[in-house]
Amino acid sequence: MKTRGVSGQLFWAFFRVGIFGFGGGPAMIPLVRAEVVTRHQWLTDEEFADVLAIGNTLPGPIATKMPGYIGYRVGGITGCVAAVIAIIVPMIVAMIAMLGIFSRYRDVAWIRGMGQAVVPVVMVMMAQLTWDFFDKSQASLGWLVSAVMAIIAAGLIYWLGVHPGWVVGAILVAALLRPSGTKPTGSKKPEGPA
Repeated sequence: MKTRGVSGQLFWAFFRVGIFGFGGGPAMIPLVRAEVVTRHQWLTDEEFADVLAIGNTLPGPIATKMPGYIGYRVGGITGCVAAVIAIIVPMIVAMIAMLGIFSRYRDVAWIRGMGQAVVPVVMVMMAQLTWDFFDKSQASLGWLVSAVMAIIAAGLIYWLGVHPGWVVGAILVAALLRPSGTKPTGSKKPEGPA
């Protein structure tokens, strides 16, 4: 019964994302974060950032990878299925309906303007998400390192045309191979006489 309740919560959370996620996968990321981190607190901001980074390195659309992983993590196989179905059904229905409307009424000015009006809203959502990630990055790495990494990543992606997955993958590999100078917190031995 508990699994069914969690699967239901996952379904409605990602159904909301699927309905309001205009602009495709990247535009859905702030909505996924709002549901998963803020509303339901299934993940912390750091865990969400990790899921997003790893999801971007894997092939396929981010709009289904993130719900699939988060659904599985929160509710197992049924949670994964519920989350993925919830996010793709509104997209499929909306795509069929919108393509029908656009092809029939494409010369009407308000139909053309409808798609253009969504762009500034998506831009603000993406800017907010970018600022949140940069804020968390500077808290753990510092302003200088965060800014330098952002500039290098932007240069590789936008000026040299390197796929973002390769950039994220290289950072993950570098982080895994980097020797750790500190011991884990749990391994400290108490001071004093034995």
